[in-house]
Amino acid sequence: MASTTCLSFAQQLRSAAAIATQRPTLWTEPTDIKTRNLYYGPGGEAGQPHGPLTFVKEDDAGTSPKFEVKDADGTKWKAKVGPEAQPETVATRLMWAVGFVTNENYFMSDMKVASLPHLKRGQEFVVGDEVKTVRLQRTSEGKKVGNWNWRHNPLKGTREFNGLRVMMALLSNWDLKDDNNAILEDRKNPGHVLYEVSDLGASFGRSGKSYSDRMTKHNFPAYRRSKFISKRTKHHVDFAFPTHPPFIYAFNLPFFIAKMRNHWIGKHIPRADAKWIGSELAQLSDEQIQDAFRAGGYSAQEVNQYTDALRARIAQLEEL
Repeated sequence: MASTTCLSFAQQLRSAAAIATQRPTLWTEPTDIKTRNLYYGPGGEAGQPHGPLTFVKEDDAGTSPKFEVKDADGTKWKAKVGPEAQPETVATRLMWAVGFVTNENYFMSDMKVASLPHLKRGQEFVVGDEVKTVRLQRTSEGKKVGNWNWRHNPLKGTREFNGLRVMMALLSNWDLKDDNNAILEDRKNPGHVLYEVSDLGASFGRSGKSYSDRMTKHNFPAYRRSKFISKRTKHHVDFAFPTHPPFIYAFNLPFFIAKMRNHWIGKHIPRADAKWIGSELAQLSDEQIQDAFRAGGYSAQEVNQYTDALRARIAQLEEL
């Protein structure tokens, strides 16, 4: 047992060393922001899953119910159900629109799945052979080779990394665990790796963990009420994000400490970098932003409400 453990640790060290020698990419300049199709997102219309879909296996990782399916082309997709499915679909499109590395996903209000068993998690979203409120994420893209750390990474301090911090505040994506950050092989550029925030489901609600996911994810009144920018100085800006968790979570000390340690992510960001990402976002039309929310299955009223709220936040960045 000891030799197996040592071998595993040695393999981890070699993997980390290999990643360290490769050039990381977090953001690529988008030359077509004004024409990007935010309804279909980075995968485009042609990249959508092609039915019929067949159940492969359930995924026990994370807090949201997930399982894997295979489409008619043999492509595998990770299905996520629950309150994160809709906001994550929108968030990935907005991230992609301004050049950040993100995954390909699509939202389906209902999805037929052949050979679907009784699920351990998420069975409440199943009616017969149909699953309701599903986000499908392609799993056959670049191979994951590790996770990156918010506090310690080779991109920290760059304009692109600071822009990413602003984007997390813009989306109110407060679940900033390092486990939600993926390092992927860049198949188009050997010797390069892609840095991605691979889970954006905790978006468009309050700016931090609360007593219920209904308050902190996919909650327009909470998103609209949340303060965006909390402080401006000549050279830096602070965002009211991520907020501290309620003190009741102090009884779960590791969780509470982890959330407290992430408080810096929204603080002391160079004003010029925040204004820069605001200028990128400002190039998006209302129609493009609306398309992103339509892609997430939001109602016409919700689409307009979220678009107005998001546009107001973008305006605050432009005014810096």
